[in-house]
Amino acid sequence: MKFHTKIFRSKIAHRIFFLFVSCALFPILCISIISFIRVTDQLNNQSYRLLKQSVTGYAYSVYERLVFLDTELQLMASSIKRSLNDAGHIHPVGLNNQTKPHFKAVAFFKPEKKYLPIYKVINNFEIPGKDEVQNIIRTGKTAICLAKHPGSGASTQIIMLKMMDKNNPDAGYLAGEINPLFLWGMDKGNSLPSATDVCVLDESKHVIFSSFSQRDPFLNKDNFKDKNSVSGQFQFVYENEKRLASYRKIFLNYRYLADAWTIVLSESKSDVLAPMSYFKTIFPPVVLMSLWVVMLLSIYTIRKSLVPLELLKEGTQQIAMRNFDCRVNVKSGDEFEELAMDFNEMADQLDRQFKTLNTMSEIDRAILSSLDTKIIIKNIIHRIYDWFVCDSVTVCLMDSGQKNTGGMYFSFYSQRDKVFEESFEFSLFDRDALYAHPEYLIVDKDKNRLSFLSPLAEQGGETFLVLPVLLKEKLKAVIAIGRPRTKVISIEDITRVRRTADQVAVALSNAILVDDLDQLNWGTMKALARTVDAKSSWTAGHSSRVTDMALKIGAEMKLPPNKLEDLHRAALLHDIGKVGVPVSILDKPGALDDNEYAIIKNHPAIGVRILEPITAYKDILPIVLQHHERYDGKGYPSGISGDEIDIGARILAVADTFDAVRSDRPYRKGWDIERVIDLVAKEAGHQFDPEVVEAFLEIMRPLNTTTASSAQRNMA
Repeated sequence: MKFHTKIFRSKIAHRIFFLFVSCALFPILCISIISFIRVTDQLNNQSYRLLKQSVTGYAYSVYERLVFLDTELQLMASSIKRSLNDAGHIHPVGLNNQTKPHFKAVAFFKPEKKYLPIYKVINNFEIPGKDEVQNIIRTGKTAICLAKHPGSGASTQIIMLKMMDKNNPDAGYLAGEINPLFLWGMDKGNSLPSATDVCVLDESKHVIFSSFSQRDPFLNKDNFKDKNSVSGQFQFVYENEKRLASYRKIFLNYRYLADAWTIVLSESKSDVLAPMSYFKTIFPPVVLMSLWVVMLLSIYTIRKSLVPLELLKEGTQQIAMRNFDCRVNVKSGDEFEELAMDFNEMADQLDRQFKTLNTMSEIDRAILSSLDTKIIIKNIIHRIYDWFVCDSVTVCLMDSGQKNTGGMYFSFYSQRDKVFEESFEFSLFDRDALYAHPEYLIVDKDKNRLSFLSPLAEQGGETFLVLPVLLKEKLKAVIAIGRPRTKVISIEDITRVRRTADQVAVALSNAILVDDLDQLNWGTMKALARTVDAKSSWTAGHSSRVTDMALKIGAEMKLPPNKLEDLHRAALLHDIGKVGVPVSILDKPGALDDNEYAIIKNHPAIGVRILEPITAYKDILPIVLQHHERYDGKGYPSGISGDEIDIGARILAVADTFDAVRSDRPYRKGWDIERVIDLVAKEAGHQFDPEVVEAFLEIMRPLNTTTASSAQRNMA
């Protein structure tokens, strides 16, 4: 489809046109299909519910008629009984006009005589056998018999048998052939719902009664294969037509000597879905009409929109050429006119923006001229006051080691030369709000939910422009500017402060570089530790494992952070003196002689000489030197004891021994953990500091509760 009009020469016009048409037709088709499916399902479900209600009511009515017929036979039996008692022989008993339509024939039977017709003759009826009569006598119930099918298409005879006197078996019994028209409710017109057919089956699924033209409409009896099901629904095909059916069982054994009957009501599925035919008829015209309406509206809308777009396009080209004096005049009375006004305002903002670049560059130089945090913050606060009308400026810096705390630096315009400091703590809501608005957030005093702004709001702040400073997607700082409600915060203002926030991020990145240098220092120490461990295959990973255990013990003993940091460094480098020990001694499979043991005992002093030139490591030298000293003074190299030994060295002694004994050595296999724990516990007060041993056992308790508890008892 191609339109040779001026408006459709635009590519965007073609896209909008086909988008409009697609957006109109696709929902219509989807809604129509979904509606068709849902309405069809609802009609099926509604039909099943109605069929279920109808078949239940019909089943109850059939049962009530059986009870009524049973009562009539009882009345006839009473009448015949009186006749027998009065005369001593059988007198025919006539039926009244109300009873005759209910039975096609009634006969009286007596064991020593042949049967006596009371009303007409029961054809094709075989006299019940002795066993069947005895069963009737024993139970005292009324029996319902179904005569054998005389031929295809013939109706089934339903005979009701009732004892004359249940206390006198010789009194005989009555047999009545039930009128099917009365039993099935056909005597006074069809009692079934409109367009509904009924079929009655016995326990063997033989048809007793059917309103279908074919006596047995069910070619497949699997629909009734669940014998325990009292009711249910199914579909079947009859004369090439799908039908919905619902069935209900009538249990006769409680009152009558008969098996259950199954009542089935059905109706044509085409009748159920008849309302959908109207939908199918009107659907195509509705779609076509919708298509034409959408096409006409699309053409009109595109024509009305294209001219303003062309003007805006020309204005954009002028802006790209840095001609900020250009203006776009659109009088369309819609959003395009508003867009043109916004475009003109944008041109003014760009003009002002370029004029303020020099001022912003001065702020950049002030921020980047120093790495001192306080100097940077003061420069930021003072420069913001120079070009931003505000009541207060606040800068919050997050602690590097903590997630929610930091330092707050703030200043008020009335005291702009002073910068106040205090600590703060972000709530979980604060962090979520800042991460959810990484560019900026405008908070009104009356609706403030940010806890760190509460002190500023109490000082008179009314509206706050909050700008998170993220570095590597982590919150590092927050800039908050308080302003009176009368001063509207414009996009230009936000852009300027956002630029400042970005420069704060640059300054923080420089601080991170310093932190990276610290990480490099740790990496170097780990590399040195691995170098020592790599000298012998038996000590691979020893320094790392000792470090982990030592830090756990130190944390359990609640050492201050600076002590833990010293312990961390010393644990990594405690065996660096072994670089001066020959591999033949380290890997010797047997016991060391005195000279070899003297060389081994000298490795702490060698380690101190290696680390001594590094000023930053001066605090860890005592730990490295003393980690083989014993608590009882029998260690080396100095033989000091008790609290003379640095606490870090005492901790390291336990961690070092634990890993050494657990690991394989050339001269022995590593011990199991229970034996090692027991050894450490026994050496408390001898080789090891008891407090350190207690902390060690507390750490090991989750790993081996039984052994650790036993070891603590040994200490006691």
